[in-house]
Amino acid sequence: MKTKMKKLGRDIRKNAGLYILLAIPMTWYILFKYMPMYGLQIAFRKFNPTLGITGSPWAGLTYFKQFFDSYYFKDVVWNTISLSVFTMLIGFPMPIILALLINEIKNLKFRKVIQNITYMPNFLSVVIIVSMLTLFSNADYGLFNKITGVFGMPSVDFMSKPSFFQPLYVFSNVWQFMGFNAIIYIAALSSVDQELYEAASIDGASRMQKINHISIPCIMGTILILFIMRIGSLMTVGFEKVLLMQNSVTVSASEVISTFIYKNGIQKGQFSYSTAVGMFNSVINFCLLAGANFVSKKAAKTSLW
Repeated sequence: MKTKMKKLGRDIRKNAGLYILLAIPMTWYILFKYMPMYGLQIAFRKFNPTLGITGSPWAGLTYFKQFFDSYYFKDVVWNTISLSVFTMLIGFPMPIILALLINEIKNLKFRKVIQNITYMPNFLSVVIIVSMLTLFSNADYGLFNKITGVFGMPSVDFMSKPSFFQPLYVFSNVWQFMGFNAIIYIAALSSVDQELYEAASIDGASRMQKINHISIPCIMGTILILFIMRIGSLMTVGFEKVLLMQNSVTVSASEVISTFIYKNGIQKGQFSYSTAVGMFNSVINFCLLAGANFVSKKAAKTSLW
């Protein structure tokens, strides 16, 4: 133990500058990520702001049971899972496909143009995206109804139909973030040894064969790591866009855990109840992350830890 501490001390003295740089993000994580975990005990207490966290009476699992026994529990959890899974099934492979297609473009100027076009939607705010969806979905002059009208279909206000909430959310999400998420895969593809492609060309391999047997296997480690991280956030759906798209008609199909926490914790002041729901959500995410990491480590020898 003493030997290890001496080695660590020598390493710190030798690379003092690097450790100082490391201390900055570590300090940020400790202050804003780990120290707030102290407040998680609110989920097990009948929190009263005047009494403080430790002064509030103990409530045990009362708020967890309240959420599990509520009539909206199944709907909220199902909406969260279905929306997240739908987004992952469509949104996760699209950046990979886009990166593979961009990698096949030989003209560098044209490649940059395509990258910029697909990357630009990432700079649009959620408010702008939802405003665009509202305009496009309008029953009188919306773009969507103009397109469906060509095929003789009646006009529909898509934003007021619960059945259209998830498709609108998912496909607009894919369009907005596909170019940004493809950057990681494009970077991974740029590190692939070009001699592999040259050797495949000599052997008469087609472009699709090069993609299947060289490009995809070479970035499979990156794909698996990002997939594990995506599984770890399966129960996490950002509440901003959902809340902006949500209305009294579509709430049955759009109420997810994040909006439920916002409404009960911020708007209604039920701090203990909303903390319990948030903690339940985080525990499920952690279990999914650990499970996906374990399976990937055993099956593909690739993992986060």
